[in-house]
Amino acid sequence: MRPLIHPAIEDVRPEAIIHALSDPNRAAIFAKIMRAGCVQACSAVAALGDRVIPKSSLSNHFKVLREAGLIRSERHGVELRNHSRWAEVEERFPGLLPAIINAYASNAPSGAQGAGPSKGE
Repeated sequence: MRPLIHPAIEDVRPEAIIHALSDPNRAAIFAKIMRAGCVQACSAVAALGDRVIPKSSLSNHFKVLREAGLIRSERHGVELRNHSRWAEVEERFPGLLPAIINAYASNAPSGAQGAGPSKGE
């Protein structure tokens, strides 16, 4: 099994974050993990609206999010569980994540949630 790459917070670059969240699917996946307030299995975020992201695409999206420093993934048997690094990234780059997530939310259908971690974080 290949090791999972998680950059130290001081190695996280804003251009990597912007690249990772430039894809609407990755932004939606990250927002789902962030709002859940708990560790999410990959399969728990595969459904986006009325469509399901294929496993091959989903694993690549998680890799990009992980290597950008936005999520941390932990192996639990055959399952990967993911949690948001929102607080760490927000401390390093104040306002960056809310600006990006809110930009997507403002273009989403009514009822979409804006930025910010759930009360549990």
